[in-house]
Amino acid sequence: MYMEMFAERLKELLGNESVNSFAKKIGIPQQTLSRYMLCQREIGIENLCKIADYFNENVDYLTGRSEY
Repeated sequence: MYMEMFAERLKELLGNESVNSFAKKIGIPQQTLSRYMLCQREIGIENLCKIADYFNENVDYLTGRSEY
């Protein structure tokens, strides 16, 4: 279930920014990021932390373990 919540929240945080642009900013291959967003690949802790740090969000929020 956390993969679906992560994908949903990441899409929300990205807003109008392209996946390709965001992937370049944080140093994750675009294809990998796309697979996270399509729930085709499980995210590792390193990339999860990169995304959380970029958006200044809590990892628990990104994975659906908390609402804020």
